[in-house]
Amino acid sequence: MWSAFAVLLVACIPFVASQVDRTGWIVTVDSFQTGTGNEASKLLDGNTETFWHTQWMPNTVALPHTVTLDMKKLYNVNGLTYLPRQDGNSNGNIGQHSIQISTDGTTWTETAKGTYLDDNSLKKTPFTTAPARYIRLIAQTEAGNRGAWTSAAEINVLAATTYAKPPTNLGIWGTTIDFPIVPAAAAVLTNGKVLLWSSWKPLDFGGGGGSGKTETAIYDPATGTVSRRTVTETQHDMFCPGLSLDASGRPFVTGGNDAAKLSIYDGTNWIAGPNMKIQRGYQSSATLSDGRIFTIGGSWSGGEGNKNGEVWSPGTNTWSLLPGCPVAPMLTADTRGVYRSDNHAWLFGWKSGSVFQAGPSKAMNWYTTTSTGGQKTAGLRGTDPDAMNGNAIMYDAVNGKILTVGGAPNYQDNPATGNARIITIGAPGAVASVAQIGNMAYARAFHNSVVMPDGKVLVVGGESYPVPFSDNTATNIPELFNPATSSFTSVNPISVPRTYHRWALLLPDATIISGGGGLCGACATNHPNAQIYSPAYLFKADGSKATRPAINSVSATSVAVGSKITVTMNRAVQSFSLVRFGSGTHSVNTDQRRIPLTPTASGLTYTVTVPSDPGVALVGSWMLFAMDAAGVPSVAKTIIIRA
Repeated sequence: MWSAFAVLLVACIPFVASQVDRTGWIVTVDSFQTGTGNEASKLLDGNTETFWHTQWMPNTVALPHTVTLDMKKLYNVNGLTYLPRQDGNSNGNIGQHSIQISTDGTTWTETAKGTYLDDNSLKKTPFTTAPARYIRLIAQTEAGNRGAWTSAAEINVLAATTYAKPPTNLGIWGTTIDFPIVPAAAAVLTNGKVLLWSSWKPLDFGGGGGSGKTETAIYDPATGTVSRRTVTETQHDMFCPGLSLDASGRPFVTGGNDAAKLSIYDGTNWIAGPNMKIQRGYQSSATLSDGRIFTIGGSWSGGEGNKNGEVWSPGTNTWSLLPGCPVAPMLTADTRGVYRSDNHAWLFGWKSGSVFQAGPSKAMNWYTTTSTGGQKTAGLRGTDPDAMNGNAIMYDAVNGKILTVGGAPNYQDNPATGNARIITIGAPGAVASVAQIGNMAYARAFHNSVVMPDGKVLVVGGESYPVPFSDNTATNIPELFNPATSSFTSVNPISVPRTYHRWALLLPDATIISGGGGLCGACATNHPNAQIYSPAYLFKADGSKATRPAINSVSATSVAVGSKITVTMNRAVQSFSLVRFGSGTHSVNTDQRRIPLTPTASGLTYTVTVPSDPGVALVGSWMLFAMDAAGVPSVAKTIIIRA
């Protein structure tokens, strides 16, 4: 009993690192300005009023610029802090960057990359613990594009007291990606890039709600670059919105701080859509089998209560109220009332334009969206109580299988559960089947769950006692659900707490990106970063990287439901799956779902068939994966499915 309790306590300890004593360190830079007091030693002098600066006269030395620290002995390093100059001048602030570590000063490993915000606040980059004597910060751009300079007041290194090499059979948390915003929402685009956004400020949501602008960024996994953009053209502060991917794979963002607005991102431009009929924030939305988008709930903004359903039609670009889709049947019994009880519905677009609501209320419901709409009970989620800020994941759409995990009876300030259920749905309107399975090892709310190509589900982040803007009870050990055994396995811990305002999404290379948390200004729980998880299926038993099958070609990249797709491989594979592109904010990702596919083979040419029901194979963008006999997945091909 006591050992199990101790494990739970360890799981809930937030990321802790100590600043390493810099006595005796040697700092080397590629350039410094002579005669001005801006030499490299200023980086280690403990005086925030002094700073190092690269050469700017008689000529400017070109980027990139490097700072290399020799700490004189090995430390279990797990973070770096960079303080920009504090004299009121921004010249030389570091933008795009890379952080590398080394045990010998010869062989270097990148442990973090990304872009810092162009201001004078302290920048903290946490990363997976590893032994190193040397650490190098490479400045690749100047944050404001003012010139080819780099400057810094202080650089410190963080370290843990212990280190154990993480086993690859539990997956590996890799490179940290720094962002110039705290990303509270994200969506994977059809080109594989990740769209991120915060609110009207890069690091804070408060004080400017309804400001008509949003700070955004785009991360490109192919190049490792992060670009920032302030969006004003739709006059929409998109903090805490409803979020879906439409029939073309475009992020469809509703409400939030600007509670009536609709903004759509087409991969290049933000497009203003028509205002919703009902103002909303913290609502959920779901793409329907015919490409329309349904939304319900959302009393966090735009007034409280009566946030009944409405639907957007792409053909007319209009919203229509659905008075037959009342929000009341899906309310939780939250102690804070409707302000919280209609938040973050677990919605699934299903057959014949229907929507299945799996939670977070213990009562489940069906909604129909034709005419003026309709509602019918789908039963209770077994003995599971209300599970606000829990997750629901359709890991097998062909068989209507949905995994639900965690959550808490109230939005905040109460213990979360580790409960897990498997819901099976079939004909719209029928009572859903609910099976109780073994609980997760760790109770959690404010977490995310991601379905993988093989049908397993990664559950990451959360708190055992959910409190917004707190990491005090962060659950830092993710768990992996295996549908074959209906059980959970703990995997390697995350390096950064992921609690309130976080997300996690599957990428086309079959890795998972988990990021965000905070967005509370000068608070200690802002996490303007993400980290990439490589599941165990990407490694051999000896820990080396697995050789991945490759899709050479597909017969079509845009297909109708019921169509066959011919796939040519570079070598033999055993199975295929389609996973819908994901979007996420808070605990909601109504876009992701997985379709297992059984191929027929002729040599290295395989044929798979898309399900014929558009309620199963929802319209929109999907990732097509091939997996070999060892379960190693290919990099996905993007497929657009049409009704």
